[in-house]
Amino acid sequence: MKLLRPAVLRLVAFTLMSVVPCATALADARPEPFAAGRAPGRSSPVNARQGGRHSERSSKRSIRALMKKVFDWQAANPVGMNLENNNLWARAAFYAGVMAAYRSTGDGKYLERASRWAEGRGWKLGERPRHADDHAPGQTYLELYMLRKDPAMMAHTKATLDALVRDPRAGREDWWWCDALFMAPPVLVRLYAATGDEKYLGLLDVMWWDTTDFLFDPWEKLYYRDKNFIGKLNAHGRKIFWARGNGWVMAGMARVLQYLPKRNRQHARYVGLLRAMAASVSRLQGEDGLWRPSLLDPREAPVPETSSTGFFCYAIAWGINNGYLDRRKYTPVVEKAWRGLVSSVRADGKLGWVQQIGYAPDKVTADDNQEYGSGAFLLAGSEMLKLR
Repeated sequence: MKLLRPAVLRLVAFTLMSVVPCATALADARPEPFAAGRAPGRSSPVNARQGGRHSERSSKRSIRALMKKVFDWQAANPVGMNLENNNLWARAAFYAGVMAAYRSTGDGKYLERASRWAEGRGWKLGERPRHADDHAPGQTYLELYMLRKDPAMMAHTKATLDALVRDPRAGREDWWWCDALFMAPPVLVRLYAATGDEKYLGLLDVMWWDTTDFLFDPWEKLYYRDKNFIGKLNAHGRKIFWARGNGWVMAGMARVLQYLPKRNRQHARYVGLLRAMAASVSRLQGEDGLWRPSLLDPREAPVPETSSTGFFCYAIAWGINNGYLDRRKYTPVVEKAWRGLVSSVRADGKLGWVQQIGYAPDKVTADDNQEYGSGAFLLAGSEMLKLR
């Protein structure tokens, strides 16, 4: 066997050094999820597909930057009425988005703000022990607990929900309005994740599906806001399905599935419901990517609405990212929704077109803002960052 000459050895070594980085680059390369659209202050949309790896990084940077801008504006402009107990849920929904933003970006500023809010409340839920709205802060408390393992962080949440487990009521009694499916169920499933106790899943399953039997329309595959809308038609003879109400449900479902074990006997049923609702709401999306307050009748409130859009975008993108929704079918839906959301953010970071606190489709203006709208935006952005 002949020994290779030194010059040949050097050529072989150089070739190998050249090939390995190329192979690594090809292995790391991933398709860009979407064109981010015309963001405030940009002269042209970011066309991620034309720029390869560099554009992918740029578009993801733009998502992070816009999330931070919306967060910074909302944190600096809290809605005063949300300090009241009855509006605690509105701020809790914002912090659900803040925690999702922390997990998707790793930016400690989100974590610090959420921790400060939780500590400022003494890790307490609201004053109404059976009311789902007052359970909503537990989502953030429990996620912080799972990071730090300090029992004080979940003590009040656990005690409150334990009382419900001991004295259960029908879902249609305690969770009689569809918004409740965002407020309380994600707390129960996080309590399970934190403790390993299946009793929380038992209560969740019984109550969720009783509420669904009560409020879900099997023909339209949408939820009525509450019993007052069942069988009621609007001025144009259409059923009334409130966009944000259904957004609450879909976002709540994604946040349940986030921690629900696949071995849970109701798991497939939740997934089936997510698929049914995703198909239904996708058909009702506006050309601008934004949904209107009244899902079946845009004429009822012919304006865009961003809190429902944020929740729909989040839930559908989450479903894609976790393999529950068809990527080819639904990626265009969330891309268009995200572009619509981006177009609704002012240069200073204020998210507009957020319908104010209510219970039915209503008028909205470009200047309307609320903390749950920004929370929905952060939830959506956190999943758009993961979209491949």
